[in-house]
Amino acid sequence: MTALLVIAAFLLVAVALGLRARRGRDMNLQEWSVGGRGFGTVFVFLLLAGEIYTTFTFLGASGWAYGKGGPAFYILAYASLAYVISYWLLPVVWRFANEHRLVSQSDFFARKFDSPALGALVALVGVVAMVPYLVLQLTGMGLIVSAASYGHLSPHAAVVIGTVALTGYVTVSGIHGSAWTAVLKDVLILGVVVFLGLYLPLHYSGGIGRMFHSVDAARPGFLTLPHQGLSPWWFASTVLLSALGFYLWPHTFSATYSARNPGVFRRNAVFLPLYQLVLLFVFFAGFAALVAVPGLKGADGDLSLLKVTVKSFDPWFVGVVGGAGLLTALVPGSLLLMASATCLAKNVYQLARPAATERTVGRLAKALVPVLAAVALLFTFNGGSAIVNLLLMGYALVTQLFPALLFSLTARRAVTKQGAAAGIVAGVATVAATTLARTTVADLLPFLPQPVKDLNVGIVALLVNTVALLVVSAATRPSAVAAPVPVTGEAG
Repeated sequence: MTALLVIAAFLLVAVALGLRARRGRDMNLQEWSVGGRGFGTVFVFLLLAGEIYTTFTFLGASGWAYGKGGPAFYILAYASLAYVISYWLLPVVWRFANEHRLVSQSDFFARKFDSPALGALVALVGVVAMVPYLVLQLTGMGLIVSAASYGHLSPHAAVVIGTVALTGYVTVSGIHGSAWTAVLKDVLILGVVVFLGLYLPLHYSGGIGRMFHSVDAARPGFLTLPHQGLSPWWFASTVLLSALGFYLWPHTFSATYSARNPGVFRRNAVFLPLYQLVLLFVFFAGFAALVAVPGLKGADGDLSLLKVTVKSFDPWFVGVVGGAGLLTALVPGSLLLMASATCLAKNVYQLARPAATERTVGRLAKALVPVLAAVALLFTFNGGSAIVNLLLMGYALVTQLFPALLFSLTARRAVTKQGAAAGIVAGVATVAATTLARTTVADLLPFLPQPVKDLNVGIVALLVNTVALLVVSAATRPSAVAAPVPVTGEAG
């Protein structure tokens, strides 16, 4: 019970911080969703860093290190590349959003292409993509709290309690609650992850170097990329796909609107790649678990870090690890719920009801938070995919917005709204078809060379998307209308 009490204490502190964050503020739609556009470098840093340190850090990253070995390092690579892109991309996005007072990702596309219908399409795609990501957070929260409480609390009960708390402070405090909870989360997780990454290899193998030698001796080639399947071609294509989609998650995209000025993003782009290096300690813990608790199969590998923690430490520290894991679900989960609700209210409901006031839209957005949370709970209780697979599916979906975003930033309108919509639909349909059929490029085109067959299927969807975007844009681009010939005289 000691561990459970520690976890409960962290939950209460997080809820208290979230509720206190709204004090003295009028929570209109602008304040609730983008913090009145007044966040400085630290808060924006913590909100964007929340994309790195989620339940995926505790479960997916360590689980893939445990079960897959070398291919897990794609997780370390893609965010660093995304931060390089952000140095140029995010200031441009922020300036446009600030000029037009946008509050959602869908607003950006609707205004750029002068098409509310395209904004509604982007909103629906974003919400569909965020469902597996939110399921990932809730599933992870249930696994972490249940394991860290030594089974005193079931995963389902942990998910329900966490979701109720999450829904409450999101509805009341919006992005302000997320930002303050992120402060507590990042301080705690940094300490926990670095400690586990150093202590576990030392305790079970005598050091990090010896740990890698032990893993390589037990499983030769495990720490390298295989020649087929999760090969270098899969690695490179997955890093590219994930980097392009990193800021296209609706909650991350709209979180950039909260910055006080565009210089915030350039400062963050310098330091966030260094922050990413902390993930190395998560991998170290996962590899140490391979030595300490061998034999976990399939999705059970996601529990490797928790199992080695329970085996190695007293209940009070297991509770601290569980509390850190709980917070890694609350921060991104709150942003996901808020962004989904805002997109649906602002860009779907208001399209059907153009006369709706901002106050009405804001009330609807808050009312949609518990509805979306209930839908996510339903999927969580009926899901079963491994943590990394859920994330990869979501990335493949949101990355389909990238071609339209890229072309919208050009000085001359290179694509039409019809082309942008066609590209997004074609890309999302390809992802949906291949995901539902559990199809890979090798299954679709077995006659291709092995490097091509190993490509992430999301890259194929991105190519289909781009072709459809360009072809439809060429077909729907307005043609120049010849000027009328001036009349110089009248017929007699």
